[in-house]
Amino acid sequence: MSRRARDYDESDVRIRPNRRGSRPRTKTRPAHADATPGRVVAVDRGRFTLLVQGRTVTAMKARELGRKGVVVGDAVAVVGDVSGGPDALARIVRIEPRRSVLRRTADDVDPVERVIVANADQLAIVTALADPEPRVGMIDRCLVAAYDAGLVPLLVLTKSDLGDPQEFLAAYADLPDIRVVVTGRTDLDDGAGDGSGLHGLSDLEEHLRGLVTVFVGHSGVGKSTLVNALVPGADRATGHVNDVTGRGRHTSTSAIALRLPDDDGWIVDTPGVRSFGLAHVDPGEIITHFADLEPGTRGCPRGCSHDEPECGLDDFVASGGAGPAGAVRLASLRRLLRARAGESRD
Repeated sequence: MSRRARDYDESDVRIRPNRRGSRPRTKTRPAHADATPGRVVAVDRGRFTLLVQGRTVTAMKARELGRKGVVVGDAVAVVGDVSGGPDALARIVRIEPRRSVLRRTADDVDPVERVIVANADQLAIVTALADPEPRVGMIDRCLVAAYDAGLVPLLVLTKSDLGDPQEFLAAYADLPDIRVVVTGRTDLDDGAGDGSGLHGLSDLEEHLRGLVTVFVGHSGVGKSTLVNALVPGADRATGHVNDVTGRGRHTSTSAIALRLPDDDGWIVDTPGVRSFGLAHVDPGEIITHFADLEPGTRGCPRGCSHDEPECGLDDFVASGGAGPAGAVRLASLRRLLRARAGESRD
């Protein structure tokens, strides 16, 4: 009998195995209760440098984190190889809640927020008194971002050997909670310096002690020079200012967290910026940072921007309600509001 004529049975049937297995799919993700805590100190093209139990560890983001961004300063939980060896690679499986977030946007109409640093305490706004000339608009924008993030602003003026800081500081004397440090070049042989070639560095160190401080500023203002003086061995690249444009060359290409000597705080050096967008900041919140002016808003018309002819703050300040520095304080507030509206030049 031919094969075609006979009846087929089960031995003639070939069943393809189920390649996906028999285990049902689940959305439950592992809790990773035994994950090791770490701190993100650098980010570079999808790879993260962490400090884990005193060791430097390279890690990547686990798939279950999805599109969640990991930034410098984040406290994270990691699994895998945390030995810190040259070929070791761990996985970031969890980002712990952030206590502060410093953000910026590309411009004042860009809806996309960019998180710069997480879990910082203060924002050091570095600007030169000359070469390049200080840009008030940039400083005002950084101040708005600091207040919005709940960070204490620290104004660091460099190159005081090239310009007098007093006139410049008058514009910021009455801003809320702002602290100022002035630094400049000094002769290493005259005994006035501390070996770094800078005066004022010890004052700056006092303001950084025990805190996480983010350094921001235009390229060429001396930010990397300060970082190298504060953290010996940091080797942050330094640049020069273009004689034609008056702008510096970008030398820091990525943010990095550096531990201060004696484990007495951290500084986060960020790339030099040319703009600091504030599209993420609600203009109505800025007045809340001026406790002496806020009572005067009771006399403002509905929807007042606090920077218009009918604003009640003008009469409030004129009557002395904000104290002797009221006019200066009001000018400062309106400068910040205009920065948020994109009317200040950076």
